[in-house]
Amino acid sequence: MNLRQQLAEAAPERGTVLTIGVFDGVHRGHCHLLRRLIDAAQPEWMPAAITFRNHPATVLRPDFQVNYITTPEAKVNLLKAQGVELVIPLEFTRDLSQMDAGDFTRALVDVLQLKGLVIGPDFALGKDRQGNEEFLRRTGQELGFWVETVEPLIIDGAAVRSRRIRQTITDGDLTAGNKLLGREFHLSGEVVQGDQRGRELGFPTANLAVKEGMVVPGDGIYATWAIVNGQRLPSATSIGIRPTFGLTQRLVETYIFEFNEDLYGKTLGVEFVEKLRDQEAFASVEALIDQVNQDVADARKSLAEDQGVRIG
Repeated sequence: MNLRQQLAEAAPERGTVLTIGVFDGVHRGHCHLLRRLIDAAQPEWMPAAITFRNHPATVLRPDFQVNYITTPEAKVNLLKAQGVELVIPLEFTRDLSQMDAGDFTRALVDVLQLKGLVIGPDFALGKDRQGNEEFLRRTGQELGFWVETVEPLIIDGAAVRSRRIRQTITDGDLTAGNKLLGREFHLSGEVVQGDQRGRELGFPTANLAVKEGMVVPGDGIYATWAIVNGQRLPSATSIGIRPTFGLTQRLVETYIFEFNEDLYGKTLGVEFVEKLRDQEAFASVEALIDQVNQDVADARKSLAEDQGVRIG
């Protein structure tokens, strides 16, 4: 299915003001641009976004690997929650990467009734990045749409970008990562059977099978909210190999306080508030239990102070 065919499936009934990007994480930098998109579209036109399910670099550079902050489905929901009325998720393919910038732009005008394009300063579309800002402004004058460039949002001296957030999460710095995201980092996975060690210690955990290709916080113990049936329940999450038991498989295990329902086979969401400590090996099971009790107390304190940061 070519670009025009994919766009035709979402063809709007009125003109659009459009932005295009991967939007992994839908973080505060993205929301900074989206607010301008929505303001520029009102009241006459529809705010719209084309997003890619996969990162273009994974197609252009086969050796490039990326772990995503959000799933494609979550990304669409987050974009809509920001007020984007029309979200068009596309698969970035080799054929799309070879599409002439002029043909790409004309498809946007013909199918999406493009009236305005809101972009970042480093944006370009089409083969070999032919469709840079200068090209788009010139083409817009010919085809009847305007172009506005939005400067990146700067926080703590640097632009807010997805790769920066991925790094903070990988480093375990959820305080910094959440600040840049504008909400708590969310990870989800199916609850699978574990070895029951947590239950034997008095702290039954839900073991998450995280989808491959998703970013996972660095090893350690975290204060978290567990999302069960739409409720946010206080919890603590361990990520790592459990060195006290000499194991090597990296696991994500969440202990939900005062909770004993069967979650096997269900999808569990976990929101990370902050890191409590690094993972470590203990000399005895008794020492481990003492530390886990302290972790639970520390997590309760952290969650009591948490106000549930949200995008803004």
